[in-house]
Amino acid sequence: MITVREVANKKELKDFIKFPFSLYKGSKYWVPPIIKDELETFDKDKNPAFLDADAQFFLAFKDGKIVGRIAAIINWIEVKEQKLAKMRFGWFDMIDDFEVSGALLDKVAEIGKAHGLAYMEGPVGFSNLDKVGVLTEGFDHIGTMITWYNHPYYEQHLIHHGLIKEKEYLENKFDFSNVHPETFERAQELIKKRFQLRPLNFTRTKDIMPYVDQMFDLFNASYASLSSFVPINDIQKEYFKKRYIGFINPEFIKFVVDKDDKLVAFAIVMPSFAQALQKMNGKLFPFGIFHLLKARKHSKRITFYLIGIHPEYQNKGLTAIIFMEYYLTFKSKGVQECIRTPELIENTAIHQIWKHFNPVTHKRRKTYKKDL
Repeated sequence: MITVREVANKKELKDFIKFPFSLYKGSKYWVPPIIKDELETFDKDKNPAFLDADAQFFLAFKDGKIVGRIAAIINWIEVKEQKLAKMRFGWFDMIDDFEVSGALLDKVAEIGKAHGLAYMEGPVGFSNLDKVGVLTEGFDHIGTMITWYNHPYYEQHLIHHGLIKEKEYLENKFDFSNVHPETFERAQELIKKRFQLRPLNFTRTKDIMPYVDQMFDLFNASYASLSSFVPINDIQKEYFKKRYIGFINPEFIKFVVDKDDKLVAFAIVMPSFAQALQKMNGKLFPFGIFHLLKARKHSKRITFYLIGIHPEYQNKGLTAIIFMEYYLTFKSKGVQECIRTPELIENTAIHQIWKHFNPVTHKRRKTYKKDL
């Protein structure tokens, strides 16, 4: 007998967060989240995503033991302004039992129908900036802090319960030794002169802060044309600024400005925190913070997180400027491997950007949908 109960208090929310710690115990590839950060993510008083979204969290029980979890999410900007009658679900984990996964997905469908929504899709988070997709290939590669890892049986469960593929994402990586600066060095000099542009590099987080609001505005402008894009509002800007900017090595944030010091392009790269997070096992203190700080400064694996280019400058080769700056930084730090975040399989423009580096697709992930 499977029972599904909504999380009702902080203790149960911790149970929700900690369930994957037992499900993936001993895994070489699963990367634990920081429990404190997860609690803040699900805190309606701290996470500004809840200004535009509602979420309910559920745990599945069998014989008195937790055997699954799921978050049911409605993004009201998506529903009311973009006219996408979508019921989201995420943080979806369960034992290999169709009855368990079915009970969890039924709960999401029930909520979607009650709100008159047309379909459900997941795994997704609150918005575009959250984790996305169920892993379908690449189970023998270590995860990242910005993606979900899951057992191979997850996809079969979604298909078994009548969900069909909605979107597919590729994750690619390449050795830094594949990067040959002659492919972009001359081009970036010409582009800088033609458009009167210059790169900005940083060594201190405080020097980045005056540009951060511009960066988020540029992010909104860069991705506005994508379907289902939900822009970052002013409250979210402050939240992300406080929560994430100080976490990133300032040398891994690159800006390009025009002659008037207006930001026209940016990129953010994250050092790989995967192994540090595995050592921490969810806990910042007493020693977890030191693992993070060491990875922040010395990791030889990096993840390209975001690239944004103002629409007026898209397809004009500005990525050559960004790549040149990263090449110099990575070379000085002895970076060995470059990993890319999930990219839609049909996003040929982004795939073209990386083609000279001989990338290898090492993971695939998908979202699945079902009509309600």
